[in-house]
Amino acid sequence: MQRRHDLDWLRVIAVFLLLPFHSARVFDPFEDFYVHSAATSEALFWSVIAFIGQWQMELLFVLAGAASWYAFGRRDAHAYRVERVKRLLVPFLFGLVVIVPIQSYLAIAWRGGSTSISAFTTDYWMMQGEIGGYDGGFTPGHLWFIFYLFLYSMVAAPLFARWRLRNGPRRWVFWYLALMPLVLYVGDGVPWPEDGPQNLFYSFALFVGGFLLVSEPRLEAAIDNAWNWLAPVAGGLIASQLWLWISGAGDRWDAGAMSVVLDMWSATVVWASVLALLALGKRFLSFENAFLRWGNQAAYPIYLLHQSVIIVVAYAVLSAFTMPALPGFVLVSVGSLLATVAIYEAVVKRTNVTRFLFGMKPLPARARSEHPRARARGQVNATAGRVQES
Repeated sequence: MQRRHDLDWLRVIAVFLLLPFHSARVFDPFEDFYVHSAATSEALFWSVIAFIGQWQMELLFVLAGAASWYAFGRRDAHAYRVERVKRLLVPFLFGLVVIVPIQSYLAIAWRGGSTSISAFTTDYWMMQGEIGGYDGGFTPGHLWFIFYLFLYSMVAAPLFARWRLRNGPRRWVFWYLALMPLVLYVGDGVPWPEDGPQNLFYSFALFVGGFLLVSEPRLEAAIDNAWNWLAPVAGGLIASQLWLWISGAGDRWDAGAMSVVLDMWSATVVWASVLALLALGKRFLSFENAFLRWGNQAAYPIYLLHQSVIIVVAYAVLSAFTMPALPGFVLVSVGSLLATVAIYEAVVKRTNVTRFLFGMKPLPARARSEHPRARARGQVNATAGRVQES
């Protein structure tokens, strides 16, 4: 099968946008974070957090569903589940134990609590607090997304395997995708501790939607060809949603039947934005270059690492300097990007053990043979062989 470079680009872009998104959370004037600056910025909130937050995680769930469609072209339900265990469950468990706890530890330290590492490692797993962990309690942190994908993959595998084998158009798929705003509204209404992308049923609807969308080539082509009007419509809808929030009109109107209208409007904004991004991707991003080849490998480990790195960098920057929100945001964003990429390049991708823990494929045989230690062993063996021959 020909690789969908447009989907790869969208995934890489969405993951890398998490770095400025979560860096901006450090300066969020409306909500706490693990490490939170006294200097905040509403402009930064509206231009980064509110704007990106309307479609980013939704797009990633749709892309994950689309990737599952292509995965079932090469494997059956059992092989798909085994692959999902390796790619999702193993990194989630590793991250839960190794990557995420530093966020809660620094949250406690930032709020003036005990910085005893031994006490923290003893008490962390029993701490009671918000699931977000901003107060220093146990949390899955940003890895909730990985765990959700694992659950969805396990549940949907038999359905996906059956749908993958059926040929020809299916009218119900069209109606499911056409009525996606209603599906999202209903899913978000199912009782769950969180709403939006962190609502298990809301995001499952998007995951299934991504699978179904790429299963119908004619429908997908129709959406892709509508990029020239979908993009401005989605842009207008996003702008209208921002206006409702900034002006306070959404809060004033959020009562009775009007609350249903506003929730449906929000779901429509989400789905229109995702479709527009998919169409724009197909129109302008159907190519491959060196950065995309690198990004395809790096994006997943960078997702696993990024938020913990941001918290460490933010703690160091805010402890050392007092500065306004905007320069602080730039420093935290750029520093976190450089540090995350450096860890990936220097540590994660270098050995098969770290690659396994981060959900990556093993090093190819040629790459292993070119590793400095492998080359050194090869040189020693060659020298020993020449000595024996002589």
